[in-house]
Amino acid sequence: MSTITSINSKRNKLAMCCAGALFGVLAMTNANAGDSKYEATMDQIERSYEAAEAHCDTMSGNNKDICIKQAKADKATSEANAKATREHHETNVDARQEKRDAQYKVEKEKCDTLSGDDQDACVERAKANYKQ
Repeated sequence: MSTITSINSKRNKLAMCCAGALFGVLAMTNANAGDSKYEATMDQIERSYEAAEAHCDTMSGNNKDICIKQAKADKATSEANAKATREHHETNVDARQEKRDAQYKVEKEKCDTLSGDDQDACVERAKANYKQ
């Protein structure tokens, strides 16, 4: 029974290690994730996977097979989460830009009621306010 307990203890330690690494990786992919942060996250995922795989190499038999499968599953999950975070960020950026563009058009249209320098100043304010 102590061998099984020891194996389960090793699995639990590996699971906690992987969960901690996953948490760290997900923390790196925040709402401001850009391509460089995404690449850094993917590099961290790869390093975490390699560390888990090295730990699995200390095992043998079915326990090693289970450990490797778990490490691969953790890596795939982390990669999917990082990708989803990046895509979510890009979608939000696009939506904010579309909202700005729409509001800019409204403000610019309001400027049409003015003439001369007042109209020019109004258009410049709208451009500045909506980053056009």
